[in-house]
Amino acid sequence: MPALNTLSTDARLRLAQATTWFTARTGDHVTRLLHHPWRTDPYPTHRRMRAQGPFITSRLGFLTATTHDAVQHVLRDRTFGVRPFDPADAPPGLDVLDLSFLTRNPPEHTRLRALARPAFSPRHLERYAVQIEEIAHELLDKALAKGRFDLMTDFAQPLPIIVITRLLGIPDDDHAAFVALGETIGSSLDGPRSARHLRRIHTAAAHLDTMFDRLMAQRRADPRDDVISTLTAATDEGGLTPADMRSMCRLLLIAGFETTVNLIGNGTAALLRHRSQWDRLIADPDLAGNAVEEILRYDPPVQMTSRWAGHDTSILGHGVRRGQYVLCLIASAGRDPDHYTDPDRFDITRADASDHLAFSGGIHYCLGAPLARLEGRIALRALAARAPHLRPAGTPAHRPTTTLRALRSFPVTTEEG
Repeated sequence: MPALNTLSTDARLRLAQATTWFTARTGDHVTRLLHHPWRTDPYPTHRRMRAQGPFITSRLGFLTATTHDAVQHVLRDRTFGVRPFDPADAPPGLDVLDLSFLTRNPPEHTRLRALARPAFSPRHLERYAVQIEEIAHELLDKALAKGRFDLMTDFAQPLPIIVITRLLGIPDDDHAAFVALGETIGSSLDGPRSARHLRRIHTAAAHLDTMFDRLMAQRRADPRDDVISTLTAATDEGGLTPADMRSMCRLLLIAGFETTVNLIGNGTAALLRHRSQWDRLIADPDLAGNAVEEILRYDPPVQMTSRWAGHDTSILGHGVRRGQYVLCLIASAGRDPDHYTDPDRFDITRADASDHLAFSGGIHYCLGAPLARLEGRIALRALAARAPHLRPAGTPAHRPTTTLRALRSFPVTTEEG
């Protein structure tokens, strides 16, 4: 029976992939975003979609919000939830992985988010700023000594991983496994492609859960000033179930470094493609903060999110039915010419760069946004100060994901060409 179930699951998932591929090949712009070659550079597809209106309907039947106004309205409107309000509206396979309050509607979302909020308080950020500086320069000491290095594996990945694991209270010897685990769990945001992929997702989650159970037992015996100690106390007091605790740690760990890894990777790639902007940052390091905002607008780490309508409603004059699925193209919103002047121009001095939706909006606005901004700002300043002659040494390679805009590798060099 298990083998039959596996075969059935695999057939269903592969059929879904084949269906989206067929609709992409026949001209459906929405499903093209799910497949190569369109997802490698999604922005021309976004432009064609915006030309069709703020909301368009895919051939598969769901709505897609394409403009800044449309995406912002959906994200801020409490009519919409991150999952169907009525379980009867949920499609098969919706719950691939529990990511705590990221995948919950109120009141569960409200309760769980409140428990995680203290981890990202200004007090914590002030304390971590000095450490982030130290980590960034230690990593660059090693990378720059090589002359030629991989920006992702030598800098962009380890920096936020070290930061978030220290914030959570995870031992340093577990860092090496987090990149692979994080990429696997991050790929679940696009949905599983096959039974094998689904098994990999569940295996990665199980590895993390085992680690969190071990750490929870340690913190129960020896509490510390870290997030796992706080969540362990909340679990023991009945505020969290052990399953809640695992899913929240899973979310904080993965979200805590995936966004920042890709912010640094995408941002450095954009800066080096637009050399005049890189030179401006070198000349004025104080532009690093605005550069982070422009990167988040221009090439955001999270390209899209989704919502479900709780009841019949209307957004910008467009009717939406109860239970209808709405895909929100955050990246398309960032290039909307009705909202930004010359939106395809990358400009780290842009005055309205921070008016983006890269951290979502409404009650689901990213809890870790201040930390991601801080890490991105420190990383860019350190790179510009320590490696002013940095340049590509090869073509950046993207991960095969749609929701996350992510580089797998980016060879760079400081050596003279």
